[in-house]
Amino acid sequence: MFSRFGRLAYRRRRLVVVAWLLVAIVAGVFGTGVFGRTSSDLDGGADSESVVAADRLIDAETTRSDERTGMQLAAIVDGRSPDDPALQQSIAGAAERIGNVDGVLRVVHAAAAPPEARAVLISADGRTTIVQVTLKADLADDVRHRAIDASIAQLRTIDAPTVRIGSEEFISDEFNEQSERDLQRAEFGSIPVSLIVLVFVLAGVAAALVPVVVAIFSVLVTFLVLFLLTFVTDLSIYAINVAIMFGLGLSFDYGLLMVNRYREERAAGRDIAAAVERTTATAGVTIGFSALTVAAALSGMLVFDDPILRSLAYGGIATVLVAMVAGVTLLPALLGLMGRWIKPAKERGSDHGYFYRLSRLVQRRAVPVVAMTSLLLIASALPFLGVKLEGEDYRMLPRGSETRAAYALLHEKFPGVSDDPIVVVGDVVVDDRRAAQAMQAITAMPGVESVRPRDPARYPAGLTVVEVVTTGPSGADVAQRVTKDIRRADFGFPVQVTGEAAYLVDYKDSLASRMPWALLVMGLATFVLLFLMTGSVLVPVKAIVMNVLSLGATFGVLVWVFQDGNLSGLLGFESTGALHVVVPVIVFIFAFGLSMDYEVFLLSRIKEMHDAGYDNDDAVAIGLQRSGRIITGAALLIVIVFAGFAAGELMMIKQMGVGLAVAVIVDATIVRSLLVPATMKLLGERNWWAPAPLRRIYDRFGLHEPPSEPATPGEVRITA
Repeated sequence: MFSRFGRLAYRRRRLVVVAWLLVAIVAGVFGTGVFGRTSSDLDGGADSESVVAADRLIDAETTRSDERTGMQLAAIVDGRSPDDPALQQSIAGAAERIGNVDGVLRVVHAAAAPPEARAVLISADGRTTIVQVTLKADLADDVRHRAIDASIAQLRTIDAPTVRIGSEEFISDEFNEQSERDLQRAEFGSIPVSLIVLVFVLAGVAAALVPVVVAIFSVLVTFLVLFLLTFVTDLSIYAINVAIMFGLGLSFDYGLLMVNRYREERAAGRDIAAAVERTTATAGVTIGFSALTVAAALSGMLVFDDPILRSLAYGGIATVLVAMVAGVTLLPALLGLMGRWIKPAKERGSDHGYFYRLSRLVQRRAVPVVAMTSLLLIASALPFLGVKLEGEDYRMLPRGSETRAAYALLHEKFPGVSDDPIVVVGDVVVDDRRAAQAMQAITAMPGVESVRPRDPARYPAGLTVVEVVTTGPSGADVAQRVTKDIRRADFGFPVQVTGEAAYLVDYKDSLASRMPWALLVMGLATFVLLFLMTGSVLVPVKAIVMNVLSLGATFGVLVWVFQDGNLSGLLGFESTGALHVVVPVIVFIFAFGLSMDYEVFLLSRIKEMHDAGYDNDDAVAIGLQRSGRIITGAALLIVIVFAGFAAGELMMIKQMGVGLAVAVIVDATIVRSLLVPATMKLLGERNWWAPAPLRRIYDRFGLHEPPSEPATPGEVRITA
């Protein structure tokens, strides 16, 4: 099948390239519209208690009020006493002008507020005050935007040393805008550096241009696929980050693999047509298995009840499949067109190079190598035992963001008011003594600072709503513990808990409950694909175990860097004392897929040598020699791509970039160079064992590369 792909791609090489070019042009015109159809604020867990309770409050309050509220703006006025008559006059003038703006529902400020509200709008040190603007609900987009712009313009006229303006919606908008800027910086920064590396690894500009062209086409076409997906499902802005990261990284890897194999086949004496066909029949099979293995790993995210993770799975799987199709169609066609300018590999006369010697050294010390590397990986994973997870908030915005500065000032000056409180919804009338007893019981719980009831007039009779302020931020450990304590308590009437802390508790519980199913999907799919490639039962199991070890070390590094704050100056971030709640899941699944990508690269060469008649140890040593340089080059290329994202401003993307880069480095060095040859030495010929029934399945359905045969008599073996 892959030989036919190669022949057809070569014979119709101009047609194939033109077809891809036309699709890429269409994708460039329409596909980039995906940026305007994604969101950084997708709500997950629709059936969780926190979401159900929040929706219930919105519905209940709407039915009781004729004035539905929309977006809210807050101006934090600092550096001048709120009692200063001149400041009060400045604020009052701005408030009056804002109140006359079409679409504004109300403006609240301390000078015009009743005494009880005034205490909330002025900070404890008497140097800061809040001006709050509320828009009407369901405004037309043009009216809403004009109201926002006009309100901000008037708020900036307030005569004070510092006026910071923020809004929950601004956070979402800034995440989208910063994500797009980070994407552009990473893309334009990684491609030139990757081209230089490719020129060095592939010994020529023409050879290096092939993977770059394939990468650009793949990313553009993936944008088009994602754009079409937005018409049938919600898509997170981070799906685009994944598309670019994986589109560039995998395309570089697949291009490097194919071009390197083409150079080998040309050096072996084959003409361009035969070399393209042979390359597609060998390296093309590897690309197919690699892409399917990565896609199988990413499919594990589809079991989660979270639109962000699901949309990342859609983006990742689409990217992998597009890169695979480009790898077995566009790549051979480009090789056919540009093959004459691509230098054949240098014949070295022997497979006994650096990676061969390293493999032999490891095989002679297999037991201590396995013991020492395993202990090193386990020790590196230990910091992850103390991991803390948090949701997305203003602290993950760039340090120069005004919205971040506004919220930082708000939390500093108004610690009790500014934090999203725990909201308790009780099915009990307000004047029932059980409601008073429940508030007393909650007040006595460890970590609770205050309990305040909401205005009963906002809700139907029989519904009591109270806000619980804890001694720490709403998403912190204390607030989550208080949330669990309230849910466990028996107040004598039904109670639901919502708010940021409750949402985070429910989200983590949802991840924990779905994770075993995700692991089962990933493990089973990976096992089946690796079995179909190798015909072995032990090799897939060993690969999965080694990947888990290397990923544990990666998580330990993430905690050491981002939670503990090490290297914060070098990487340009301020530690929030926790990891983003979805980062470990994303890094695990994506890094697992990438690890299997390199596993397939290596095992395909080892299997090829073993099928050619080499014994297990020789097959491993020669296979590592022929693939080691390519795996190292591929790892370097994808680390360059991930480093571009690690240099971005968004904390979640930075954590993902660093985590994936570390995972690739660990996998390409410790695992592939040391653990694989050592464990395969210990297992010997048992590496290739499978029970008779499974062996028959492999013989019938397994995909086999063509035998490794010389093209001409006296062919010299080539070192990759």
